Amino acid sequence: MRVMKTEILAGLTTFMTMSYIIFANPAILSAAGVPPRAALAVTCLGTALATALMGLWARYPFAVAPGMGLNAFLAYTICRGMGYSWETGMAVVVVEGAIITVLVVVGLRQWVMDAIPMSLKHAIGMGIGMFIAFIGLQNGGLVVRNPATLVTLGNLAEPAALVAVAGLLVTVALLTWRVPGAILLGIVFSAVLADAGFGLARLPGSWGEVAALPDFSTVGGFVRGFPEVLSWKLLPVILAFLMTDFFDTMGTIIAVGTQAGFVDAKGRIPRIREILYVDSLAALFGGILGSSSLTTYVESASGVAAGGRRGTTALTVAVLFLLAMFVSPLAAAIPPCAVAPALIIVGYLMVRSLSGIEWLRVEEGIPAFLVFMLMPLTFSISTGVGWGLIAFVAIQSFRGNFRAIHPFLWAVAAVFAVAFSPLVPR
Repeated sequence: MRVMKTEILAGLTTFMTMSYIIFANPAILSAAGVPPRAALAVTCLGTALATALMGLWARYPFAVAPGMGLNAFLAYTICRGMGYSWETGMAVVVVEGAIITVLVVVGLRQWVMDAIPMSLKHAIGMGIGMFIAFIGLQNGGLVVRNPATLVTLGNLAEPAALVAVAGLLVTVALLTWRVPGAILLGIVFSAVLADAGFGLARLPGSWGEVAALPDFSTVGGFVRGFPEVLSWKLLPVILAFLMTDFFDTMGTIIAVGTQAGFVDAKGRIPRIREILYVDSLAALFGGILGSSSLTTYVESASGVAAGGRRGTTALTVAVLFLLAMFVSPLAAAIPPCAVAPALIIVGYLMVRSLSGIEWLRVEEGIPAFLVFMLMPLTFSISTGVGWGLIAFVAIQSFRGNFRAIHPFLWAVAAVFAVAFSPLVPR
């Protein structure tokens, strides 16, 4: 009985830590044209189903939800940057999820993961963190366009900027005090301030306005995007999406697994194949639902820290997200500036692997630097990944260290080189 109580409390802790995704994912996907209410509903449904599968089949206390970074990749690179519809973006997710699932089935996923140098894995995570933080700064009006310098500091007297700054201060304070669910509480505070203080939001005034039947209008929308996703122009994008999902998942599994004591002396995790199966199927399922790619969440570490060691923890998280599915009207009521502090903090959490790169080594530092800088500056995750891989292959070749270049990297770098070539029409 005591064990069950511990597992349930651990699940509640994980839910509180990652529940910001309920509002952050719709806020990002809305930039791609996804209806906010539907985005919230499928975010909760996808998270609930995938996390339940993780608990029942893999029997691990890991939660699965739309990946921060992957959703930004879809919204700002594929849709806003390249001009594709959100249906095409979801078709990319479906194709990527299907490829990852096949790789798990044939046992190649671990082989592909080993091909990417650890320095680039760290750099990709950091670059995505910078990208997400940049989006948050823009949503909060803290960084704005400037015709002379491209970007500059926004007007901090503007209501949106005041909400973002106040929300960021409150969120940081809650994190400092180690309050469970600090990021979610920061969103709630920011939303209330935006509504009551500046009239930027119209929060529901009664429970009747909050609760509503879920909107599943995005389910199956990927079918309409399949004709475009078969275009060769999207091949580098699918590849970048695939690798980003790979690195995010493996880093999370290793980090949280180590914290929980699941990793053995040789660095292996028992039943990792089941974990990878669930994670891969979740990516595919996320595209089908229209919630972006679902991936294993690093916030699962909070539940592990609270004592969660079994699938019961994951099942608790799944039930709570299933209940949250019925508050979809809130998604449309919360303005971007209220979610901005959460995106900035998530960006901070993702760049903490900075120390994992040996910056004094040119063959590590320059590729990592290109990934880290080009993602936010070009507003494209695939561009950062591509130039980082090209630089890694080139520098290792200059050094004559051809053994350090995995055959897979040659092929990937070649694909990106062709995609970036001036001979390819934009």
